[in-house]
Amino acid sequence: MKKKVLHIVTALSWRGGEQQAAYLFQELRAEVDSLVLCSSGSKMEEFCQKNDITHFTHKKKGGIDFSYAKKVKQVCLSEKIDLIHLHDAHAHTFSILAASIFGNKTPIILSRRVDFPIKRNFFSNFKYNHNQIKKILCVSDTIKKITAIGIEDHSKLETVYSGIDLNKFKPSSGILRKELGVDNDVFLIGNTSALADHKDYFTFIDVAEKIIERHSNCHFVVMGDGPMQAEIHSFAATKKLKKQFTFVGFRTDIPEVLAELDLFLITSKTEGLGTSILDAFACNVPVVGTAGGGISELVENEKTGLLCEVKNVEQITEAIEQMMGDSDFRENCAVQAKHKVALFSKQETAQKTLKYYLEVLS
Repeated sequence: MKKKVLHIVTALSWRGGEQQAAYLFQELRAEVDSLVLCSSGSKMEEFCQKNDITHFTHKKKGGIDFSYAKKVKQVCLSEKIDLIHLHDAHAHTFSILAASIFGNKTPIILSRRVDFPIKRNFFSNFKYNHNQIKKILCVSDTIKKITAIGIEDHSKLETVYSGIDLNKFKPSSGILRKELGVDNDVFLIGNTSALADHKDYFTFIDVAEKIIERHSNCHFVVMGDGPMQAEIHSFAATKKLKKQFTFVGFRTDIPEVLAELDLFLITSKTEGLGTSILDAFACNVPVVGTAGGGISELVENEKTGLLCEVKNVEQITEAIEQMMGDSDFRENCAVQAKHKVALFSKQETAQKTLKYYLEVLS
């Protein structure tokens, strides 16, 4: 009989962590029974409904939610869950409350995707070092090192890189350029990340302003939305971007349009790994990125792209100009990146995750 794994995903939105969880449900169907506990009205609830995934919902009331914790215990009992896999910080808190207050005994695996240290307070120390947490799966070696500072038993820490669907991307379609009104000879630079603080779109825009001042035949495009959309749009409005910068909002057709970019620019100040970079690699789009978090494990300087210091506008600008001026170098980076991305498939991620499921359950 297959083991039952309860994935707890409390976020209302759909971002990288939710996509990684979804890949696990799909890839491990033959090996385990994946059930989901998610928040009422969330994108994950919608996904589970559309894909006929057994799921349970609960209304999230905040970061400390005893009723959500009680729901964790109830689902584990009623469904005879063998293992819990946590995919976000609130899921972590609720599950530790379920264990410590409501007596839930189900072993736990935690995914860690953020590149900041564990807080130095009693509750953070308690919940990260709780004896029911058997493994902490970090999305990069960088995250593993940062997380280790707050973990008493380092044998619980493992690196499992995030993966992507390498088969979903399409050749350049021309849809995006037609929408933007830019010709094929215009150098198109873009990003698909959420408009969130850690993505540091302020640096992205500062760099764009410098490039646009120096080069008339280029265009910047941002494909995404997020919590800082108003502030970022307002900041862009103060810059001399002419008509060479466009926000197109959130798109569902990234696999169809990403290959139209000549360069992918990511200026994050922190990043767990950066699966949007993997997307660019898969589409043969060269990358200029900052050395925030796990990005340096993907962007190897002058090999799979160009790597710059976080917030170093001048260095990033020079890296873009190097890419713009040397088509052979761009092509070489794209070829090497394409080889590297083969190691980051969703299938590879799922099988490594399964290895730790079986280890915990043995």
